[in-house]
Amino acid sequence: MTVHLIKMCVGIDSVEHLADVQAMRLEQTREAEGEAALRHFTRHMPKRAEELCADGSLYWVVKGFVAVRQRVLACEHRLNREGRPSCALVLDAELVRTELRAQKPFQGWRYLTPEKAPPDLSELTDGEADLPREMAEELRTLGLL
Repeated sequence: MTVHLIKMCVGIDSVEHLADVQAMRLEQTREAEGEAALRHFTRHMPKRAEELCADGSLYWVVKGFVAVRQRVLACEHRLNREGRPSCALVLDAELVRTELRAQKPFQGWRYLTPEKAPPDLSELTDGEADLPREMAEELRTLGLL
């Protein structure tokens, strides 16, 4: 069974900002290591890493809304700067926008079942996908969408 992760995107203002930051990190990795792998580091290895890497995604919460996801390609055991064990989530560079869904703050990451994951924008009806993003956020905040 596939499982996803959900995580707060701290310090990021929009999906475009996330794309810019990740592009910069990807370039830094390419220059430093000679390879282009996008990694996000966490303290702990997910216990369900096998299910996550099968076809799971990392759903990012941006400014209080689940807004975008990235496929998780691998989970690697790594050491952090202090020499302590950590996990590197290897992510697909493609950012897939999702239906905006309000999310209260939390620490770390949480598992997200496929049934509870918001659908991709490409799966929405034409009328919903045509709304300006800011308007859709406001309508969701008001409970009208």
